[in-house]
Amino acid sequence: MNIRFIFLFMTFMLLMVGCHQKTSGGSNRKESVEAKRLLQGIWLDDESDAVIFKVKGDSVYYPDSTSMPVYFRMVDDTLEMGTAQTKYHVIKQTEHIFWFENSNGDVVKLRKSDEPSDADVFLQRKKSHPLISNNVLKRDTVVFLEDQRYHCYVVINPTKHKVTKSELSGDGMEVENTYCDNLIHVSIFKDSNRMYSKNFVKQMFAMRVPDSFLNKAILSDMVFDHADSRGFHFNAILCIPDAASCYMVATIVSLNGNVTMELLEY
Repeated sequence: MNIRFIFLFMTFMLLMVGCHQKTSGGSNRKESVEAKRLLQGIWLDDESDAVIFKVKGDSVYYPDSTSMPVYFRMVDDTLEMGTAQTKYHVIKQTEHIFWFENSNGDVVKLRKSDEPSDADVFLQRKKSHPLISNNVLKRDTVVFLEDQRYHCYVVINPTKHKVTKSELSGDGMEVENTYCDNLIHVSIFKDSNRMYSKNFVKQMFAMRVPDSFLNKAILSDMVFDHADSRGFHFNAILCIPDAASCYMVATIVSLNGNVTMELLEY
C-alpha cells in the first residue's frame, strides 16, 4: 500500500512539473527564425528609394557611419531592437515587403533592394565613426590683472572616449549615435612664465553635475569669462550632444594655482 501511494505521489508530482514547464515555456515569447530570415538584406523606402538600413545576421546597420549597429529580434508580430528592446509593431512582412509602425505611430513601408549598387553606401562603414562635436582647437586670451599681463590658453582635444546617444531617425526608428568626448587643456602664463597648467575631463566635475547627466554628456568647452581678486574664471560647459541640455560650472584658478568650482546654471 505504501509503495503504491509513493508511486501515485511521484506520478502526480511529475505531471505537475510537466504542466509547470509547459506553462512557463508558453510564457516565453520565442523568436521567429523565419521572420528574421525574411528581414535579411538591404531595405529601401518604398516611395523615395532611399536606403534605410541593412540587416545581416542579428544586427541592423544604418548607412550613416556615426550610427552603431543595433541588435534585433523578431518575436511574433514585433520587431524588438537594442538592449532596451524598443518595439515596433509589424503590419506586413513578406520576402520583399516590410511594413511596421514606428515610434511616432506612422506606418513605414519598406521594400527589399534588388540593386547591387545599393550596397555601396555600406562599403565605407567598416565601423562607426564618432562625431567630433567641437571644432575649436585652440583659444588664446590676453588678460590684465593687477597691472600684470597674462595669457590664458584653452586647447580642446577630442579623445577616444565615446558617448552614445539614442535618437529617432527620420523614419521614427531609434538609432544610437556616438560622439567623442573632449579633454580640455588650460594654461596660464605670466609673461613667458607658465604659472598654471592642467588637463580637464568631464569626470572632474562629478561633484557639481549629477551622474545621470554626466554619463550622457561631453565636456564641450571651457570659456574664459573674467579675472578678479579670486583669480581667473573659466566656464566649463558640459552638454548632451546636439541638445540644449547643458550644465555650466564656474572653474576658478587662483594666482596660487588652486582650483574651485561653482555650479552656475543648468
